Amino acid sequence: MIILDNISKKYQNRDKSWFTAVEPTHLTIEQGEIFGLMGYSGAGKSTLLRLINLLERPDTGKVLIDKQDLTAMNEAQLRQARQQIGMVFQQFNLLSNRTVAENVAFPLEIAGWQPEKIAPRVAECLEIVGLTERAGHYPAQLSGGQKQRVGIARALAPNPSVILADEPTSALDPITTRSVLACLKEINERFNVTIVMVTHEMSVIRKLCHRTALLHQGKLLEVAEVKDGVILAQSEIGQELLRDD
Repeated sequence: MIILDNISKKYQNRDKSWFTAVEPTHLTIEQGEIFGLMGYSGAGKSTLLRLINLLERPDTGKVLIDKQDLTAMNEAQLRQARQQIGMVFQQFNLLSNRTVAENVAFPLEIAGWQPEKIAPRVAECLEIVGLTERAGHYPAQLSGGQKQRVGIARALAPNPSVILADEPTSALDPITTRSVLACLKEINERFNVTIVMVTHEMSVIRKLCHRTALLHQGKLLEVAEVKDGVILAQSEIGQELLRDD
């Protein structure tokens, strides 16, 4: 589903020196997989995630999603392609002046859906995340876990093939985290949506992911399988991460 072909990203510091956020990286993520991006702070996890939907444009390499080369697209083509890529944010990013239902409807309005098709799709997505009764509420009336489930419903609304999640549980307590992870797992199993998730929480990787990339200072150290809740890391940094958990 996703191929990152030799992608890299540098940023210029205030003193005009250059900082490498992502070293040249090759990575393949299979359709229907829940894939983690894991590492210490500054490892390049969030930058790598943002390169997948070209919120950050790579300095080198190609990004292919479902055989489409996003890096070769113009802005109009890229906007169209992004309709197949949902995004879930750490801080929810809900529109405070819109109800829950209106927040979920927003990407459908942007995509030009016919109004008569939007309401049924919004209702379906809210049912999936267990928030049907909150449709008329505003974000300020919701708990953190409810806000994140609205964010997941919004990402799911346009029927994406891929959902990118940037630290979706780091602002939540452990009990709420479990409910959000269960929601993501159900969506993955029910719709075969490929999910790529940035997290620094080993428990999230163990409970949800099929495989995880281990990153350190912008470098991809390894891709580890997750079997029966065990992360099968081989690299020294990977073993260290697991010991720190």
